[in-house]
Amino acid sequence: MLLTIIAAIPLLIWIYLLTGRGGFWRISRHLLPVEPRALEKRVVAVIPARNEAAVIGRCLKSLLEQSVSAVVVDDASADNTAPIARTLGPGVTVLQGQPLPSGWTGKLWALSQGVSYASALAPDYLLFSDADIQHGPNSVAELVSVAEASNCDLVSYMVKLPCVSLEEKAFIPAFVFFFLMLYPPEWIASERFQTAGAAGGCILIRPAALQRIGGVSAIRSEVIDDCALARAVKRSGGRIWMGLTTSTRSMRAYGSFSEIGRMISRTAFNQLHHSFLLLVGTLLGLFFTFLFPPILLFSGHLIPALLGSAAWLLMSISYLPMLRFYERSPLWSLCLPAVAAFYAGATIRSALQYWRGKGGEWKGRVQDARTS
Repeated sequence: MLLTIIAAIPLLIWIYLLTGRGGFWRISRHLLPVEPRALEKRVVAVIPARNEAAVIGRCLKSLLEQSVSAVVVDDASADNTAPIARTLGPGVTVLQGQPLPSGWTGKLWALSQGVSYASALAPDYLLFSDADIQHGPNSVAELVSVAEASNCDLVSYMVKLPCVSLEEKAFIPAFVFFFLMLYPPEWIASERFQTAGAAGGCILIRPAALQRIGGVSAIRSEVIDDCALARAVKRSGGRIWMGLTTSTRSMRAYGSFSEIGRMISRTAFNQLHHSFLLLVGTLLGLFFTFLFPPILLFSGHLIPALLGSAAWLLMSISYLPMLRFYERSPLWSLCLPAVAAFYAGATIRSALQYWRGKGGEWKGRVQDARTS
């Protein structure tokens, strides 16, 4: 009897996730809601760049082709990032980043310097772009159209991530799936919910909204800076939107399980506010939501096995739209429990890295670590 009651927990969780979590899994809802017009607003892109010589050229070309000027802040690169950016012509300004002050993350300090320069150009919008993003042919006009049509202060694209290697096929669709589960786009756009999220690789923001929250300085120490920015804008009374795109893509490939694990570990424990109790709660949640259903199939009891099968079926159904979006076989949905186990392990590693004083490491910098 007790096992049957416990076995019902995953099924109830998945019924809620499919019906009460803002339809996060219905990918078609999160694509561009309006037809883009020609770009009639002045947009200046600000791009923090640290050792991005392999990708910075394609990123800048994809913006210049849309008549978007760019300010690149070279964050102490040890490669040819700055020289390559300078070859792209008069539409690109390259700034040499100043030494990193205490209390700032490297990306946000570079971004702040770029914003200071770009603001003098009186843009209608600022576009915060990672250096490894190749923007779609009309992506900036699309974002501006969303902002204008919905009177939004901040709009962002969850760009399409590489999904070529075996490791990427296994974990990248799940990464986006879990992100949308945490930050349902319909809740982000709604004034009825406090949920605020953004995808830092591609964020369009009104300068007045950025000024209203106190500029980049207001989030200067945040490791998960994109969601912190969205949260600050929404709390200040601004409207925000986040969606998916097929045309704007990340060029950063993940060729091994360890690379993907490090990507998850960089921010996972920060997401939990460095709380041991939240860590335990998260691991229990992952267990009951993703791992317990297949385990129940081997319980030796009919009803718990049926409940586990039903939960696993709903889990797979919810994952199918994301697999279609990434052009993957539906059979990958059966691997979601194993993928969740990997993410649980990466979350534990994230906590251990934080406690060891090595948390949030990115491009040679530790940005999130216990100090005492």
